[in-house]
Amino acid sequence: MPPWYLQYADLRQSLLGTPLAPLCGAVPDNLIPHIEHGDFPRWRATLDALPKWQAAQVELLNDVILQRATPLSDEEQRALRHTLLGLHPWRKGPYDFFGVYIDTEWRSDWKWNRLLPHITPLTNRQVLDVGCGNGYHCWRMAGAGASFVLGVEPMLLFNLQYWALRKYLPHYPAHVLPLTLEQMPDKLAAFDTVFSMGVLYHRRSPFDHLQSLKNALRPGGELVLETLVVEGPRGQVLVPEGRYSRMPNVWFLPSPATLESWLIKAGFREARVVDVNLTSTEEQRPTAWMSWESLPQDLDPRNPDLTVEGHPRPRRAIVVAEKPR
Repeated sequence: MPPWYLQYADLRQSLLGTPLAPLCGAVPDNLIPHIEHGDFPRWRATLDALPKWQAAQVELLNDVILQRATPLSDEEQRALRHTLLGLHPWRKGPYDFFGVYIDTEWRSDWKWNRLLPHITPLTNRQVLDVGCGNGYHCWRMAGAGASFVLGVEPMLLFNLQYWALRKYLPHYPAHVLPLTLEQMPDKLAAFDTVFSMGVLYHRRSPFDHLQSLKNALRPGGELVLETLVVEGPRGQVLVPEGRYSRMPNVWFLPSPATLESWLIKAGFREARVVDVNLTSTEEQRPTAWMSWESLPQDLDPRNPDLTVEGHPRPRRAIVVAEKPR
């Protein structure tokens, strides 16, 4: 039998008899068919080495914090830190893991705090998080009261980072699957809220992505979308000919007004940009938990208002919209 962090039988069982039951066909029996990475044996050894502790206290509303009934000794902290570094790089977070602070590349809590005042409260809502990474925001969604959270993320390492938390949080309604949005049932029309954060600019066809997001929402459901934008009037769009911020797979960066018009064109209503933020090197940067190059290396050292390619530096907008009833 596959180990605890590879199985999805409990998730499939929880979907039966609910509006999300069509998802059962997309939920794999386990993670094994998705394991096509030479580092998997090392990552698996890391998960197997996690201590068999209980989380006596859990905080998910304001942070992601796990605490044991008794504090860790210095030796236990060093051993746990060494084990968790076996899942490097940690990009989304931060996490307080029994007193070991995982200082991730992104301060994802800052993004969460920017969007939370502008969205419909998640209490008792069924939520989809597309391109969820290691599930950081899924845990925050559960902490905000969502009755069911599903994150889809094709990257194997990020799935395993999620399972490192799931080991100690088995009863919380936050789940991550090694899928893309396109692998989910078409026109599911069942989620109350759908998040797509940091995904749209990676899509060659932004309208196909917006349509897929709308198809996952129930009538009257809410879309929360975050993406890279550029300054400019309605109709302004940057299409990088080469890389953008050293990323080869960035296709379209609209202005905030253009982004709103795209959502209206895609059939959403009440589309409104609720936040625009110039990404800082305090929010995205290398750390001991993601020691590779990051935003500071993406910017022109002579003019940090530009990327190394000469484009405007990363600026991100959050837009909220509703699927018509």
